[in-house]
Amino acid sequence: MKVVTVVAPVNIAVIKYWGKRDEELILPINDSISGTLSTDHMCAKTTIQASPLFQENRFWLNGKPQDFDNPRLNNCLKEVKRRAKPSCPILNWKLSICSENNFPTAAGLASSAAGYACLVSALAQLYEIDGDISSIARRGSGSACRSVYGGWVQWVKGESPTGEDSLAVQLAPASHWPEMRVIILVVSNETKKYSSTSGMKTSVETSQLLPYRAKEIVPKQVERMKRAIADKDFEAFARITMEDSNSFHAMCLDTFPPCVYMNDISHAIVDVVHTYNQLKSSNKVSYTFDAGPNACLYLLESEVEEFLSVINYVFPPRSGSIQDEYIKGSKVKQLPIQEELSRKFEFKVHKEGALKYIIYTKLGDGPKVLTDEKDHLLTQEGIPK
Repeated sequence: MKVVTVVAPVNIAVIKYWGKRDEELILPINDSISGTLSTDHMCAKTTIQASPLFQENRFWLNGKPQDFDNPRLNNCLKEVKRRAKPSCPILNWKLSICSENNFPTAAGLASSAAGYACLVSALAQLYEIDGDISSIARRGSGSACRSVYGGWVQWVKGESPTGEDSLAVQLAPASHWPEMRVIILVVSNETKKYSSTSGMKTSVETSQLLPYRAKEIVPKQVERMKRAIADKDFEAFARITMEDSNSFHAMCLDTFPPCVYMNDISHAIVDVVHTYNQLKSSNKVSYTFDAGPNACLYLLESEVEEFLSVINYVFPPRSGSIQDEYIKGSKVKQLPIQEELSRKFEFKVHKEGALKYIIYTKLGDGPKVLTDEKDHLLTQEGIPK
């Protein structure tokens, strides 16, 4: 028997990937850039066990049995095995796979990216393959290729019809910009109405904005974003991030029928961020929304306590909420809102419970192997613990 357990991170795109030029190979229409979040607070965890005694392949996700004949899972497995040495003794053994996320799945928080990066990293360890695995993770979920690396990552769309040059490259490690922080405002933890896969397909078929965005807007924004990250220029970084999020959701609305991912609370968060930045006469906070209503806010550590005081004032938690359960992740001091700020935001206050909870985190590294037996998700018999 051989067993491997890996944790892999979520990544939050600041230049979005939306639309494939090849559905089978998952080749994107445009480049994208993301920040990889710390696995301390948001991650996928996968245990893969191989044994000559197993009679069939089995797969569990968040405690529920899944169909192992999932095409994307099998594309990843097939490619990993193709790269393995022919002498690898476990190539024909059956597998038990157990994976879980410590954050909402299919709610627009990049769960599939973390999940497939975790799966492929674990398979690569299991079959002892070397070299870049981002192109394999891409076959499971496009943005999963970015979660293979830590820090700031670019997914280069590539030009080859075979997809061999469509892979992820690290632009800078997390340590490059140590002051960067991320606040995730969870508006909904329910499964979104339109999956990213179906939404992308419909956008490619119907949106007139999509080809223009891919050809005229994104290439320029990618270069601007790379400079902003290299120079640690938050003012430019924030503006590009927000512009790209707005462009992405405009394209979703231009899809027919429209893919509506943001809701009223999402738009209220946008309003709060712009109001705060206007008061500061500078872009101190930036928002970005993936294919869901939940807001991912990038900001520097120096701004966290004050801006959280604004968020807690405008979107008060339910009465009786336990502090550590409502604000998850890194510890942060809770400050009352300053009187000057409260006057500016008093007309924007929402009813209690508009946000489900908040995650406060930072950038981190790529996937890592866990070697302690207690970290495995499977028993010796290959079933979930």
